[in-house]
Amino acid sequence: MSGTSMDGLDIAHVSLEEAEAGKWNYSINAATTIAYEEKWRLRLSKLRHQNSLIFYKTDRFYGQFIGEQVKAFLTENNLDADLIASHGHTVFHQPDSNISVQVGDGNSIYGYTGIPTVTNFRALDVILGGEGAPLVGIADQYLFGEFDMCLNLGGFANISANINSNRVAYDVCPCNIVLNRIAREFGQEYDENGEIAEKGNIDYDLLSDLNSISFYDYEPPKSLGREWISSNFWSHVRNSVAKKEDKMKTLVDHIAQQIGNNVEDLSSGDASSKRVFVTGGGAFNKTLISHLRTHTEAEIVVPDDKMVDYKEALAFALLGILRVQNKTNVLSIATGATEDSVSGSLHGDFSKTV
Repeated sequence: MSGTSMDGLDIAHVSLEEAEAGKWNYSINAATTIAYEEKWRLRLSKLRHQNSLIFYKTDRFYGQFIGEQVKAFLTENNLDADLIASHGHTVFHQPDSNISVQVGDGNSIYGYTGIPTVTNFRALDVILGGEGAPLVGIADQYLFGEFDMCLNLGGFANISANINSNRVAYDVCPCNIVLNRIAREFGQEYDENGEIAEKGNIDYDLLSDLNSISFYDYEPPKSLGREWISSNFWSHVRNSVAKKEDKMKTLVDHIAQQIGNNVEDLSSGDASSKRVFVTGGGAFNKTLISHLRTHTEAEIVVPDDKMVDYKEALAFALLGILRVQNKTNVLSIATGATEDSVSGSLHGDFSKTV
């Protein structure tokens, strides 16, 4: 798994077993994050501006990189694997133009590891008219169905919830992708524990501008991508005269407000009895979690660090298994596609797999 936060490649070795219809047992046996060297960070972040040859080479080389890292991880931990499910790294996400593209060539992953591999989870849903995101709603249901909602605080904040026996999922707002931009102005990769934000003050002019962005009035299904940040969001932050730490505090409160609003909406206005399972890097941001708790009466549940970091990787492992079993792994109610789908491209020999 590689997210828009650009912190690195998440690798998780997981065991999954279907306990009963609609319920899977799981364990995360070992996990690590391979921090990106600067060359990879730059290449991935700039790839959307490059020519087709560089794009193709990067897709192939990044697949080799994933394969090498997976192979080394398995060797180091003395583990075997039946299946690799690789999300890859998103370069383009433009569902209105029928495009969502992730790099990380599956043939290269299979070639370097010899392990059957599933990639390209989003493309079919987009072709079917969907947003291609978020995809983890079905995994949230099967793995964490005891919670009313699952919230991921990654590059973007996305949420899923059970509504009338259906799993609804959508992107709420930007999250770490914008917080990290401000952190880099302080010479930091991210705002550890929310310490920069804690020192700032909310700039209410900027907060009002951000809260008025039209995306927040759209009904789901809806999703966000890096392109949207550039064209619809960042100018509000860049043009603000607020101090850097005040921008950080304002962004944190904006994110918390938008999430709180959606938790309330999904709870029909009464969130006091709801439990929200929170994962992703933003769950470590103490200031963000504190603000979130002030913007909703729901119980905010932050699990152990391993689950916070690797829940998304666990979810895609399940999506990979469902793909191999030829079972639905993408829900149209979450993405807006014309139908549910069995999504993902297969690479290798699956005759002995799950």
